[in-house]
Amino acid sequence: MSQTPTQMAPPPWNLEGNGYIFLFHFPKAFVEGQGFLDAYQYDTFKSGLVGTVMLVDYSTSAVGPYKELLFVPGKFNFKKVPNFTWGVSKIYVSSYDSVWNGRENWGIPKELANFETHTINKSEEIIEVKIGDEVFFRVHLKKRKFTFPISTRFFPLRLAQKLRGDLIITNSMAKGRASFAKLLDLQINSQYFPDVSKAKLLAILAVKDFKMTFPIPKILNDYFIKS
Repeated sequence: MSQTPTQMAPPPWNLEGNGYIFLFHFPKAFVEGQGFLDAYQYDTFKSGLVGTVMLVDYSTSAVGPYKELLFVPGKFNFKKVPNFTWGVSKIYVSSYDSVWNGRENWGIPKELANFETHTINKSEEIIEVKIGDEVFFRVHLKKRKFTFPISTRFFPLRLAQKLRGDLIITNSMAKGRASFAKLLDLQINSQYFPDVSKAKLLAILAVKDFKMTFPIPKILNDYFIKS
């Protein structure tokens, strides 16, 4: 990353916003073939649990507002790391400051993209993610009215990512209110993002007014050099 960020923001970060969590079951063959796994993720990926796609609109962060699209294929098992972790293999954000800080703080391989939201009515919207003028992710969603509390107490977000030779483990925390959402349309260019329209969709949660903390991570220095 040769570009210099305008803000260098070390952890912890406190974030607020809204978003969607898509819960899928991803077959191992799909993840290995289309999941944009890095080599270290290919070697440690274990199927069997749900994976997610998340669309997030952060109204507050340490580097200001930004939007995000990410793919979490499932769980990963690393030697010398108790229990399983999750991992991000593909992620786009709308801010270069988020790209730079996300990579350097937590090893999250963020890339830059443009996001557009088209509001149809109070419950319905279309979200597009593009590089240049090319839309590679377009989703049409409708939110239900009934809401309920949601928290990482029930779905821990323990990420493990590679940063150069180190393994970065982050236990993020979040809470908010959610409702179920209905998928009306989904179009993806698999050159840029896994075409999850071919996977089994379990549920979509529309999360409102969440609060999230990305803390100082645990760093296993030279993990990939010593292993």
